[in-house]
Amino acid sequence: MQAAEETEAHSFKQQLCRLWLSSPQHRDGAQKYPAGSLDKFIEVHLLPNEEFRTQVKEAIDIICSFLKERCFRCAPHRVSKVVKGGSSGKGTTLRGRSDADLVVFLTNLTSFQEQLERRGEFIEEIRRQLEACQREETFEVKFEVHQWDNPRALSFVLRSPKLNQAVEFDVLPAFDALGQLTKGYRPDSRVYVQLIQECENLRKEGEFSPCFTELQRDFLKNRPTKLKSLIRLVKHWYQLCKEQLGKPLPPQYALELLTVYAWEQGCNKTGFITAQGFQTVLKLVLKYQKLCIYWEKNYNSENPIIEEYLTKQLAKPRPVILDPADPTGNVAGKDAYSWERLAQAALVWLDYPCFKKWDGSPVGSWDVSPQEHSDLMFQAYDFRQHYRSSPGIHFHEGASPQVEENWTCTIL
Repeated sequence: MQAAEETEAHSFKQQLCRLWLSSPQHRDGAQKYPAGSLDKFIEVHLLPNEEFRTQVKEAIDIICSFLKERCFRCAPHRVSKVVKGGSSGKGTTLRGRSDADLVVFLTNLTSFQEQLERRGEFIEEIRRQLEACQREETFEVKFEVHQWDNPRALSFVLRSPKLNQAVEFDVLPAFDALGQLTKGYRPDSRVYVQLIQECENLRKEGEFSPCFTELQRDFLKNRPTKLKSLIRLVKHWYQLCKEQLGKPLPPQYALELLTVYAWEQGCNKTGFITAQGFQTVLKLVLKYQKLCIYWEKNYNSENPIIEEYLTKQLAKPRPVILDPADPTGNVAGKDAYSWERLAQAALVWLDYPCFKKWDGSPVGSWDVSPQEHSDLMFQAYDFRQHYRSSPGIHFHEGASPQVEENWTCTIL
């Protein structure tokens, strides 16, 4: 049985090698560059140039002005703020990928449940007003047709004579759970208690991550420039995997957070060798069955309700990567097969020149052990004692705890 599995894995690896070597992307992909040239590759191929940034900013300004000043001026709804999320907000945009996420916070939404129940109403209003506005202004929009009844976002493409290219938008109505943020802001634990209770009642874990867009943005926005460049490189790798392998793959946001984790645990310096960071991330992908990651920047165990919830979250099947802004969102998902496919791709890439020095010797990686970090998570909350004493739950040495989950992918 084991021999058959090894043969199948070897066959898949050969198939991946043929795919990448025969693809047009291979000519300009990072895989052919020696480790010492990766920084130059990022600068030339992945960093947005000034013209691109200006174009996207102008497009965002058009829609932000519309949302704040025009969209709801004749309606009882009021906009408290419009927040730029996604790669544009976090400063990790890839060159040529002109998309923007805008979260519209509405004052008359008073709970997460009300956001879920009424978001379709607001999306329809935004769409109707955009259609009317484009007849008077110098831009046009083309809406994406959603295939589900209650979409979280209004998706459209904006074109304007002022812009050299079209820009894709996702506009998401949201409950303003955080209010006005100030520098060094840490959410009141009552916000997360409300989130946890409503998510559990509705069985919609991770559904309300747009409400915490500012925290997601700030988690990455002020990171060192070189770390953002490494994130761009990992996203470039992910996009190549997506183009060659198709679905299913883990959410891209999980790879961004995994990159931050690798840097924090293995380096935590503003200057580092990019190839070592890249190799560390790919090696962590290979160890996806041991990943158990979360951050205490915005929430922790001081409140007993949050502590109990974190205990359950971190005991779920690996991989576990909790959204640093939203404890209900395991952004790693629950599809182990998608991680297995990505791990096979990582295994292929680790043989490429981008992980070798000019003399052909290996560049090396940072010393990051996901298992040690997972053990610390268990010790911090006394997980082993708590769960081993629970009926019907048993651990085998080295195995991950297995608990069913109800999870929704974060959109950002």
